Amino acid sequence: MYPDLSYLFHDLFGTQPDNWTSIFKTFGLMLVIAILTAAYLLFLELKRKKEQGVFEGEKVKVTEGEGATVGELVSNGIFGFIIGFKLVYILQNFGAFQEDAAAVLLSLKGTAWSGILLGLVFAGYKYWEKNRRKLPKPVERLETLYPHDRIGDITIMAALSGIVGAKVFAIIEDLPTFFADPVGTFFSGSGLAIYGGLIGGFFGVIWYLRRHGIPFWPVADAVAPALMVSYGVGRIGCQLSGDGDWGVEAAAQPDWWFLPDWLWSSTYPHNVAQDGTLIEGCTFHYCHELPAAVYPTPLYEVLMALAIGAFLWSIRKKVRIPGMLFSIYLVLNGVERFLIEGIRVNIKYNVLGLQLTQAQIIAIVLFAIGLGMALYFRNKDRKASPVDPG
Repeated sequence: MYPDLSYLFHDLFGTQPDNWTSIFKTFGLMLVIAILTAAYLLFLELKRKKEQGVFEGEKVKVTEGEGATVGELVSNGIFGFIIGFKLVYILQNFGAFQEDAAAVLLSLKGTAWSGILLGLVFAGYKYWEKNRRKLPKPVERLETLYPHDRIGDITIMAALSGIVGAKVFAIIEDLPTFFADPVGTFFSGSGLAIYGGLIGGFFGVIWYLRRHGIPFWPVADAVAPALMVSYGVGRIGCQLSGDGDWGVEAAAQPDWWFLPDWLWSSTYPHNVAQDGTLIEGCTFHYCHELPAAVYPTPLYEVLMALAIGAFLWSIRKKVRIPGMLFSIYLVLNGVERFLIEGIRVNIKYNVLGLQLTQAQIIAIVLFAIGLGMALYFRNKDRKASPVDPG
């Protein structure tokens, strides 16, 4: 496994693991790539829908030649403060940052004086940059913005609300730990539930769309393939890092198996979760592997998610009923997650006599919602379509 880039470079070039490149965690890198992948696919689809006339666009007043506003100075100052607050602290505690970069970044610890200094620098630069272009009389004009023009804002909103949702759902799964240390648990870098991320991102994007008068269902249909593809990309990070999302102990590999052994089972050596037993003779930081080989469920999810994403992308131009593609996404997403949870390690709950994980419960709900929505949209479209008298 490759918990960070130093382990990957060790395999590729023979360099020593746990060097400075260890700050680049594999899971985090793949998460960023997943978000960028989703943003790019969503941009393409929103632009295509705009060219079809689906979106009207929003008229926005733009002022050229205006000096820096108080809001701009404050926002830039806050941004500079956060960077300065964390940067010097990271340099002073680089060992802790190597150990768990996310925990350091999400904690409330930092260096106040460097934050204040860089905050003033950022605010001062913004003041200078805006006043350099200031005109004696500012010019106002109207500009039409379409959803694909706002892809950066939509992506940031989805990412931030998704992270909060993922953290909240992870806390719900382990309430005793949260009650023991509420602040530390919430701001720790570990513990993110994928369904919590999807639900949090969903409500965050809905709020943003309503604020700007953007119709929801065309955007939902556009984002459906992007969500599945990015989910598959993100699961690559789970597999490479060995973050604990693996399956139950694997059965003996059958004689008919013709694919690589690592597709059947893995002991996840050097896993970032540091679960299992110590690897004999290992002197690295991550020196654990599982005592028994387990199913590599993240890999299975990569394959299923990319396949579903490709399917949704291939039919997106053929599905003409608004909301239908998103409904299909919910159904397929629910089926995929319910099946994979059957061989995945997770806490199970007794639901009407059945042993189900939290993800399986949510998967059933999503499947039912998606199926109900699909039937509703189909019937609504049939009623709206004119009847041919023959």
